[in-house]
Amino acid sequence: QVQLVESGGGLVQAGGSLSFSCAASGDTFSRYATGWFRQSPEKEREFVAAISWNGGWAYNADSVRGRVTISRDNAKNTVFLQMNSLKPEDTAVYYCAVDVTDLSGSATRPADYEYWGQGTQVTVSS
Repeated sequence: QVQLVESGGGLVQAGGSLSFSCAASGDTFSRYATGWFRQSPEKEREFVAAISWNGGWAYNADSVRGRVTISRDNAKNTVFLQMNSLKPEDTAVYYCAVDVTDLSGSATRPADYEYWGQGTQVTVSS
């Protein structure tokens, strides 16, 4: 079992930045790949970024590439997401999730992730 708690959401103007954290407890978090997803009303949950179990490999979605940095600190059981140059279309609830079967962090489908946090709301005003 892995418990995940996201933080760092909020209201920001377009062009601004936000930093997110995903704090894990429970099972050995450092063994698993972790991803960030987002979901806005009436849309499916969308992949944002993922990072391998040891932080050696990361992948960002095309929609955020160049604006997002994902990182992790396994000593603190935490994964981070930095988003810059935010746009109104980035408005969504952001979730972190853990993939216990593929350590590489290459999974991009929500169904590939077994554990989820409750999400943190991000609103980008124009």
